[in-house]
Amino acid sequence: MSVTLPESVDAWRMVSARRSFEGTLPIATMPRLCEVLASTDGELQFELDFGRDSLGISYVDVRAKASLTLICQRTLEPFVLPVVVDTRLGLIKLERDEAGLPSDCEPLLVAEDGRLKPADVIEDELLLALPLIPVNPDSSLPDEVTGHDPEEDFAGEGRSENPFAVLRELKK
Repeated sequence: MSVTLPESVDAWRMVSARRSFEGTLPIATMPRLCEVLASTDGELQFELDFGRDSLGISYVDVRAKASLTLICQRTLEPFVLPVVVDTRLGLIKLERDEAGLPSDCEPLLVAEDGRLKPADVIEDELLLALPLIPVNPDSSLPDEVTGHDPEEDFAGEGRSENPFAVLRELKK
């Protein structure tokens, strides 16, 4: 197991050697991920395991954990979203090879020369794990936005207003 993550690796050599990488990366080193975050502070933990399964399919297992700060689209306030990635990527040379991958394997197209940037793979998987519209599960809209006054709930609690009372007046 290696603690340092090389900038680029030969994917096919990594598979043959059954190499593994494990460690941490600063979130700020991932420019595409930083574009969607409210804060680039912190680190992510990762594990990459290259290998070949019983069917002879080359793969890389990607596991990553990070606490990412996003902007809630309901309240426009920052919140921390814990993100956990655990994915198996089937390494393919041509797009048509995707059909031969098992159903639990996502395709990863490797360049002709076999070069693969591990940090980019981790960044891609984290981006895919983010919600399309981030919403803090602990949030609610402010009362000014909803026009709802909590005091009205208590004032009208004893009586219920019939929505058809207006029609009764018109019928007379």
